[in-house]
Amino acid sequence: MSNLPPESRLYDLMRGALASRALAIAADLDVAGALAGGPRPVEEVARERRADADSLHRILRALASEGVFAETSPRVFANTEASEVLLSAGWRDFAHLFGTVWHKAAVELEAETGSATFERVYGEGLWAWFASHPDERAAFDRAMVEGVEHRMDELASLDWRGDETVVDVGGGNGSLLVALLARHPGLRGVVLDLPETVRDEGRLGDRIEFVSGSFFDTVPRGDVYVLSTILHDWPDEEAAAILRSIRRAAPAHGRLIVIDAVVPSGNDRHGAKWQDLLMLVLFGARERSEEQWRALFAGTGFEPLSIRDGLIEARSLGHHED
Repeated sequence: MSNLPPESRLYDLMRGALASRALAIAADLDVAGALAGGPRPVEEVARERRADADSLHRILRALASEGVFAETSPRVFANTEASEVLLSAGWRDFAHLFGTVWHKAAVELEAETGSATFERVYGEGLWAWFASHPDERAAFDRAMVEGVEHRMDELASLDWRGDETVVDVGGGNGSLLVALLARHPGLRGVVLDLPETVRDEGRLGDRIEFVSGSFFDTVPRGDVYVLSTILHDWPDEEAAAILRSIRRAAPAHGRLIVIDAVVPSGNDRHGAKWQDLLMLVLFGARERSEEQWRALFAGTGFEPLSIRDGLIEARSLGHHED
């Protein structure tokens, strides 16, 4: 727990909405990029980015108080290690989404219904909304690329026969499979995702096929199935339907790898405890504890072999369960 006084801990939480919005503004203006060559007066950056200098100064001053940017002399700002993270397109997109699209939905978070607030705010669910807002969908896909190396480390810790076909279910632009196949030349891959997914098919190469479709309807046949941060997007009923859809396609020897958080008990800080609220806001879904993961797998045709934070391994049961 923090050593801050209790009032300070509360205040830090209360001002969180302002912090996420300020960070989104800095990301959308690409202030980190403007400062990549060194410290610059805020008036110069504001003029270049077509912003109000006084407002931008106040935003950057507040962020600098948290170590994101630094005011090196009056009204002159420079990057810090934290703000340099925003030089990555994926992190800029994360900051944008948290401080704009998701920010508006989070304002309506409530404890009465347990339903997604996104649909109430925007008039349709996130995936449908993305379909009619391709720029935001592209931002989401770029953001999802962040963390690929960490997810790759999880996958790399597993045993690979070497000649399997790996199906990345809801695999987005295929970045995870591209990285996996680079390490294992004998593998082949299939990415299944919605047709509007922004992707570079040339980057997928001749060992990865992109298949357009919904994982609720049908899933390509393969040896190993990967669900990377997918099931936390769905309430239990829909998440179980995804697992059953995969099981219908999976062979008797099929393996399933789920890359998702396992929420720990107790009061220790853990990112999944906040991510869980985002899942509630966006989808009426959840991050899951070990007990909840085991309950989800029951009756889907998969048997969990190991459940640890970040990586769940399961195998097909001997027969299909629909």
